[in-house]
Amino acid sequence: MIVNTGDDESFYGLQVSPDLDTVAYTLAGLAPIKRGWGIRGDTRNALPWLGRYFGDQWFSLGDQDLALHIYRSHLLREGSSLAQATRRICTQLGIRTSVLPMSNDPVRTVLRSGRRRFAFQEWFVKQGARPRVDGITYKGASGASMAPGVSEALASADKVIIAPSNPYVSIAPMLAIPGLRAALGAVCRKTIAVSPLVNGRAVKGPLVAMMKSLGAGRGSAGIADFYEGLATSLVVSPGDAPRRPEATWPRLLERNTLLNSKRRSLALARFLLKIPLGGTER
Repeated sequence: MIVNTGDDESFYGLQVSPDLDTVAYTLAGLAPIKRGWGIRGDTRNALPWLGRYFGDQWFSLGDQDLALHIYRSHLLREGSSLAQATRRICTQLGIRTSVLPMSNDPVRTVLRSGRRRFAFQEWFVKQGARPRVDGITYKGASGASMAPGVSEALASADKVIIAPSNPYVSIAPMLAIPGLRAALGAVCRKTIAVSPLVNGRAVKGPLVAMMKSLGAGRGSAGIADFYEGLATSLVVSPGDAPRRPEATWPRLLERNTLLNSKRRSLALARFLLKIPLGGTER
């Protein structure tokens, strides 16, 4: 599993990797299904004290969640790469799935709103994703390298599935790493993407407004444009497929993609695994 690290940031002196953490907690069975992030039932007793020492506490970390960030920061200070630290964390959580950060090098997603620039977490959490997004850059990406094992994982996989994430802030940071877009394009024939839109709307986050402000197309058509040349199939919510698909788009398949329960998540996973290479539904 290859994970975006463009959201990574330092909080309270600790290295926080939100996407890696969400994947780890989900695989370990610790994440709340509906909220999707953090640890189920976690408390926030340390947060007011962190605010007392650090000031503004706009980024919330749970008490149990803090342990992971302390451990990661310790491993990085001891000389581990981010990939090595991630492997150690997954081992401690009993995760047998291979979880790979996109890069060991720091890459930061930066959003432009007029003359202002925001790191992703500042824009998304502190600003509540309210400022209009006029452009996105991926600071450090051009000089970064894929983490060891990333290109090999893509090449050796029987099937590549791109999760229903915001393509501009969760997938594009990965594609900005030199060589990664080409590596994904090379396995396009066995790649399936899942649209993050349900009934034309984002389940979470400001994707629709972002697509509009970036001039990136509307609805599933905009998502299909993004994955052109990267995926053979695009799974969309029932009724979301454009009436006149472009010939260059991935094949559009309709399926319930609202992942608000374990049962629905498993049903979609089984459906994705049954789609044969080349894009036709079995």
